[in-house]
Amino acid sequence: MYLHVGEEVLVRTRDIIAILDIESASSSPFMEEFIARQDREIIHLAKGSVKSIVVTGNHIYYSPLASGTLKKRSQKLSVQEF
Repeated sequence: MYLHVGEEVLVRTRDIIAILDIESASSSPFMEEFIARQDREIIHLAKGSVKSIVVTGNHIYYSPLASGTLKKRSQKLSVQEF
C-alpha cells in the first residue's frame, strides 16, 4: 500500500524505515547527526513548517503532516489490506 506524506507524494509503506517527529529529531544531537550523514536524497515537501521526517531506503522526506497523522494513516491502510 501507499502512504500520502505531503504535497502529492505517495510512498510505499513497506519502504518506510522511520517516521520521526521534527521536534524530537531536532532536539537530539544523535538524530541531527543521523540525518546529516545520510546519502539519501532529501526532499522538502513542506511549503510552511515541517512537522515530521519520513525515512525510506532512498529518500528522506520533510513532511508538513504530523508524525501521529502519518502513523494513523499507515495503520488504517494495513487494516484495509486484508
